[in-house]
Amino acid sequence: QVQLVESGGGLVQPGWSLRLSCSASGISYSNYVMRWYRQTPGKGRELVATLSNAGGLPIYADSVKGRFTISGDNAKNTVFLQMNNLEPEDTAVYLCNARGHSHKYWGQGTQVNVSS
Repeated sequence: QVQLVESGGGLVQPGWSLRLSCSASGISYSNYVMRWYRQTPGKGRELVATLSNAGGLPIYADSVKGRFTISGDNAKNTVFLQMNNLEPEDTAVYLCNARGHSHKYWGQGTQVNVSS
């Protein structure tokens, strides 16, 4: 059974940092294209960052470029999203996604709230 479990969300003030984790079981994340999305009631779902399984450079949404970093740890089978200099507009549920040739998996999401 495949599971993606996100963690690391919380309530922080503008300018602070958070690191989200997406722990995978049942698959090796390195065989998949791993993505972080975020979702809000008003904006819908937005692709935030992509980590390719083909060795390419990570790809970021313009809104987070220079502030967010996606990375992976093979030993832990976990993908991270380091979020620095957080802004109120970053408030959302953050979801991890793994896409393979024939399957796609989602985590349950972790809530990030940025507020003073």
